[in-house]
Amino acid sequence: MAETLFTKIIDGELPGRFVWEDDVCVAFLTINPLTPGHTLVVPREPVDHWIDASAELRSHLFDVAHTISRAIDAAFDHERVGLAIAGLEVPHLHSHVAGIDSIEDLNFANADPDPGDESLAAAATALRNALREQGADGVSDRG
Repeated sequence: MAETLFTKIIDGELPGRFVWEDDVCVAFLTINPLTPGHTLVVPREPVDHWIDASAELRSHLFDVAHTISRAIDAAFDHERVGLAIAGLEVPHLHSHVAGIDSIEDLNFANADPDPGDESLAAAATALRNALREQGADGVSDRG
């Protein structure tokens, strides 16, 4: 598969605020968050459509999304943590993990087009701290 926007972020060619890295996947904050801490869980392997991912990859991504969800739940004040796989905006499998208080919080038309560097940095720090407090072993300080 061809190089994608996400492979460029993973490879360090484009900046990203990473909160998780392991041999299989990474998790970094989106630059257009639905809510503070909105994180993308992305496999290192550039699989286009999630239905083409192996069972092992899907399982690992779901486990990491669960870990990230618990950190979002601990770090931010929301009723729930939502998980979505849309797959239309970048041809590289990724899941969106975001704190939500209503179904409208998962409407991508409501994404913040310019959250500001300070806001993204604070969200990344809060998530990393929550992951560490929960004993997660894949915490990343990259970006």
